[in-house]
Amino acid sequence: MAHQILKGKKGIIFGALDERSIAWKTALAAHAEGAEIVLTNAPIAMRMGKINELAKICNAQVIAADATSTPDLENLIQKSMDIFGGKMDFILHSIGMSPNVRKNIPYTETNYEFFLKTIDISALSLHRVLQVAMKADAIKEWGSVVALSYIAAQRTFPGYNDMGDTKAILESVARSFGYYYGLAKKVRVNTISQSPTLTTAGSGVNGFDVFFHYAEKTSPLGNASAEDCANYCITLFSDYTRMVTMQNLFHDGGFSGTGVSKMIVEELQKANS
Repeated sequence: MAHQILKGKKGIIFGALDERSIAWKTALAAHAEGAEIVLTNAPIAMRMGKINELAKICNAQVIAADATSTPDLENLIQKSMDIFGGKMDFILHSIGMSPNVRKNIPYTETNYEFFLKTIDISALSLHRVLQVAMKADAIKEWGSVVALSYIAAQRTFPGYNDMGDTKAILESVARSFGYYYGLAKKVRVNTISQSPTLTTAGSGVNGFDVFFHYAEKTSPLGNASAEDCANYCITLFSDYTRMVTMQNLFHDGGFSGTGVSKMIVEELQKANS
């Protein structure tokens, strides 16, 4: 049941591709909680996905923007402010893509041009969004920016490839820019380290099904769903988390705090018996 905790708030949601996207679920949740939103994605992603269907459901406008392009982001921010009639309250950064992952190039054989694209798309884009928003004074005091991360920023997950390094950069950008944005405008910046989630992007990672099932058996609460993550994003957009910033927040059913689970031990014992 919605509680209208975002009533009167306005924000931009990056990255809604289809019904499986965390950004898609977050847009639905934000709309249900009373927020007015603008949806955005890269032009190529908009052609591949169903963002216009989501826009109709959420009564939202759609503005195409390549998050690696400062002029595109400047246009997005200005047009959004025009639509909102002023500053916004929140932004969701749900952007990630690795050519090395897509082409199944092993981590030890990384193509560095592809790696630079991964960093640009998946991490530096957050810095660009924050820089453009800050220069335009686009976010209200006590506003909130949330970016989606994964525990591969802290631990090695074979198959996650250069995205692990890139998520570490993403989290560092959130801390560093969060400091300056907090000082200047009281804007908070956080990342959410989500469980492996059955999204279009996630399922493209080699061995994803193994990640998913291992995390499900390790986490005492099981994997957090895309809907659960969307609800967590809503709390971070709301006024209930005004003093939370520069944090990487694990939303993973307890996976990050578990060394080994009873189920994993029992499976290993069974396999070795």
